[in-house]
Amino acid sequence: MLVSFFTGFGIALGLIVAIGAQNAWVLNKSMRGEHPWIIAGVCCSLDALLITLGVYSIDTLQALIPGLVPIMTWLGVALLCWLAVQAFWRAWQGTGGLVVQGSAVTTTGWQVAGQAMAISLLNPHVYLDTLVLIGSVGAQQAYAQVFVVGAALASAVWFFSLAFFGGYLGPKLQSVRAWRIFDTLIGSIMLLVAISLLPQ
Repeated sequence: MLVSFFTGFGIALGLIVAIGAQNAWVLNKSMRGEHPWIIAGVCCSLDALLITLGVYSIDTLQALIPGLVPIMTWLGVALLCWLAVQAFWRAWQGTGGLVVQGSAVTTTGWQVAGQAMAISLLNPHVYLDTLVLIGSVGAQQAYAQVFVVGAALASAVWFFSLAFFGGYLGPKLQSVRAWRIFDTLIGSIMLLVAISLLPQ
């Protein structure tokens, strides 16, 4: 049971932490104090929903189409290796600094929630990560529901951490050296998860 929980937590955290458009936007809003708790709640709720759909829909499709999960698993391994290579390349090049743009804009909680939903649901990587990659791994777990809890918790921990520490993390993440370390850690997590998915 604990293995399923930590597998879900680890793979979800590894994928979610890889800074992309969504996370850069969340961090930007958190640093500017624009309803960071609402943003965190929306983002982690959407992740939990998509992860749950991914785990259980992949399981259903596997019953209808034998061999789907092994294929998805190999695709997942390939994707994780590619993401790891990209992270290591960014660390080597030292070009990963985050720049927070613009000045604070007065927005309501509802407006920010709508923006968070749009930037989450219009990002194709969200579906690839939650429905396909995390879903295919979760479908193989002995305790799929525990895996889902672990993965959803990883999302909540990450987004609420951004909301809480945004003011402190933002300036630190503008340092190229900090991002080299950050990308090296992300690449290592991706690679370790990819290795763990290989057939024994």
